[in-house]
Amino acid sequence: MLNFRWIQYAKYATLYRAIGYIISITLEQNNFPMREWHIQHMKQTVVRFVKGLSENATRWELRLNKKYGTISKVIKRIDYDVKHGVTSEQVFSFLQLMRTDSVYLEVMACAGSTERLNELQAYYKESIPQLSYNWNNVVTR
Repeated sequence: MLNFRWIQYAKYATLYRAIGYIISITLEQNNFPMREWHIQHMKQTVVRFVKGLSENATRWELRLNKKYGTISKVIKRIDYDVKHGVTSEQVFSFLQLMRTDSVYLEVMACAGSTERLNELQAYYKESIPQLSYNWNNVVTR
């Protein structure tokens, strides 16, 4: 009796397995569903850091800048965006774009903006393709 029940449910198990397989083939996995949002967040973070504080900043803005406006915190936020789909090339190209594009002239006109942009560019240098290590070419003694 027990074996009969197992056979009865086995056909449904294979049916569900087959349906699951068909669905997995037809659906495409989206590894980074919020990539565009993270690209925009990276751009906003860089612009906010490079622009710095205004001359008439409130105490609250000064406090927030002291807590979140340091180079290490900005790099952490950008690295978080890189972890979620932004490429290092996109970060580097945006930093280059900030120097040259006329849209960011107002941001670059602020005092100390070029120094802050240089700090970021020192960390995010142009990505050099890494050499892959081939274990077949290893010489052992």
